Amino acid sequence: MWAFIQKLRSPKWFYAIGGKCQPWFWAAALGLIALGSVWGLAFAPADYQQGNSFRIIYVHVPTAFLAQSIFVSMAACGLAFMVWKIKLADMAASVMAPIGALMTFVALYSGAVWGVPTWGTWWIWDARLTSMLILLFLYIGVIALRRAFASLEGGARAASVLAMVGVINIPIIKYSVDWWYTLHQPASFTITGRAAMPMAMWAPLLVMVVGFYCFFIALTLTRTRSEILRREGGKRWVRELVEEGADGL
Repeated sequence: MWAFIQKLRSPKWFYAIGGKCQPWFWAAALGLIALGSVWGLAFAPADYQQGNSFRIIYVHVPTAFLAQSIFVSMAACGLAFMVWKIKLADMAASVMAPIGALMTFVALYSGAVWGVPTWGTWWIWDARLTSMLILLFLYIGVIALRRAFASLEGGARAASVLAMVGVINIPIIKYSVDWWYTLHQPASFTITGRAAMPMAMWAPLLVMVVGFYCFFIALTLTRTRSEILRREGGKRWVRELVEEGADGL
């Protein structure tokens, strides 16, 4: 583990590894999302209560999962940056924030669209919805803090602290439907529990979730590599890549 942490101190190493991995994740993301979309939208049976409106689940659930997972990843990167001074961790966290904010917005919007036929309203101050809205504000706060400081390190430290403190909102989001009475339904399926829907419905949902995670990893690798070049532009190895006309420059 320590050897791996030491490797993460090398942006050059990550740039090389990321370049090899990202095409595979992009291919997996495109293939799985295409498969899950067609399977879920065209072939999965309609819900016996909600009809075809339930198909929003194939976008809503993956984006909601990612919104929470990305913030946890940002908090972990912030901890690595603050404790071990791994600047690569801060680079990754900086590119994750806009992705997480977008996923949170899509989750909130798709949930609102789903709420009209299900609850009869676009929005209600439900515990799950409110905590997700707070998550969106936390993402915006992290992004704004980075740009509010004159020094790159100052903004990185402030953003890391906010991410580590704000991560307490994640268990609130997850268990809000258990701790409080809410209109929001419980989890559609869990890793350890039995799915609340037939396999014909949750199988394409699982494909979509995996596809969205592959998309996140691929996009993070691509954007982190670009961030490495931006911050390490004066380093010798970057100049050598430019001279060699390396792919991605």
